[in-house]
Amino acid sequence: MWNSRLLSPQLNGLVSRRHALKTAGAGFGYLALAGLLGENAARSLAGSRDEAGSLAPLRPKLPHFAVKAKRIIFLFMEGATSQMDTWEYKPQLQQDGGKVGPGGGILTASKFKFGQYGQSGAWISELYPNMTRHADKLCFIRGLHTDTPAHPQAVIQLHTGTAIASLTRPSMGAWLMYGLGTENQDLPGYISVNPPANFGGAVNYGSAFLPAHFQGTRINDRGQLPNLKAQTVSALQRKQLDLVQTMNRELASRPGAPDQLDGVIQSYELAFRMQDKIPELLDISKEPQAVREAYGVKPGPAGSFARQCLMARRLSEAGVRFVEICQSGWDHHNHLHQGLINNCAMTDQPTAALLSELEQRGLLEETLVLFGSEFGRMPTAQGPDGRDHNITGYPMWLAGAGIKPGFSYGATDEYGLHAIEGRMHTTDLHATLLALMGLHHEQLTYQYAGRAFRLTDVAGNVVHEIMA
Repeated sequence: MWNSRLLSPQLNGLVSRRHALKTAGAGFGYLALAGLLGENAARSLAGSRDEAGSLAPLRPKLPHFAVKAKRIIFLFMEGATSQMDTWEYKPQLQQDGGKVGPGGGILTASKFKFGQYGQSGAWISELYPNMTRHADKLCFIRGLHTDTPAHPQAVIQLHTGTAIASLTRPSMGAWLMYGLGTENQDLPGYISVNPPANFGGAVNYGSAFLPAHFQGTRINDRGQLPNLKAQTVSALQRKQLDLVQTMNRELASRPGAPDQLDGVIQSYELAFRMQDKIPELLDISKEPQAVREAYGVKPGPAGSFARQCLMARRLSEAGVRFVEICQSGWDHHNHLHQGLINNCAMTDQPTAALLSELEQRGLLEETLVLFGSEFGRMPTAQGPDGRDHNITGYPMWLAGAGIKPGFSYGATDEYGLHAIEGRMHTTDLHATLLALMGLHHEQLTYQYAGRAFRLTDVAGNVVHEIMA
């Protein structure tokens, strides 16, 4: 038996795993560990050192193949939009309203009028009058389906690829950061504005087992980041930060130091730079009055989504890789029709203004915009004025870089219940989004717990048909 006090007297008999590997067996265990850690670091930090040779894991990285899309703006409608009242016109449903439908429910026709717009003839509800002028920019994915009708699991699956909340996985934005880095080293590359609070919380923008610098930064629709404001003058804070960094680097050189300490050091530096850049960037009051009016910016909750859309444009223009904004309140098990009127009014004008501004500023050709929910709603009635969850067939739409504009892929049946053509699972959506960003979903992997993980796990097919 070996004596831990002789091996590590400074630890008073308690030996660290790192020290044991260094000393036991002539150190061969530590050689193996060093090799594994070196390979892992090479995978996660490849090509990510600055000119001085310091670690810079958020520096831009080359995609697997050349594409047009450089960033994503995800407009997330939390709670499940009723597709047959907004983006899915179903003549047979309108005709058969009041009859018994599939599964025994009573079919409920939409109370809202639809029209065809643009050269593509896309059907759009009267609830989205401003979006009609963008009909020929939209690419509809109409055959989506997912695994669970429960909001928390479905939201988590949409964001991370797994519906099992206990199996925490990196979010979609974290994977993009890991694969591509960010375009602006003074800003976080991944920002989530008003993320879903009740359906998974921080899991939806977290990095899980990926290094912490790839996780999303949460802000609210007033542009506030918690604990960001400096409590001391900049010069003094710089001295304090330099001292902390020196102490961190000294700790990193000692036996037993955490292997991910470099991530902590990077986080301090990014936070210092952010406190000067972010508040100014998110201050939409600096925008011309005409721009704010175009988005429909107003005080209070009614103007929340408009503020988020304007922030999304400013953040994307500044080089943020992935921006998610959220509109809650779509879970219409009751008060369906008034709820739709309210929510669509809050999202129609800002969404249309966002697309217009991205196009005017030359950003839409390199920005991918995604609009959708965790699942859809049923064509049958629930109570006097509601629709239940539907996971077997629902749409989303894309606009911008890399997609076919004025195009529709897939279809649901005559009532909008089941996807029957161009069926796409959530993993197929993830694989396709990564491909539009230049990343092969089977090659974007991270070694953890003895296996290679990826956003699409062991599934996922890229839908090339929607690509330009």
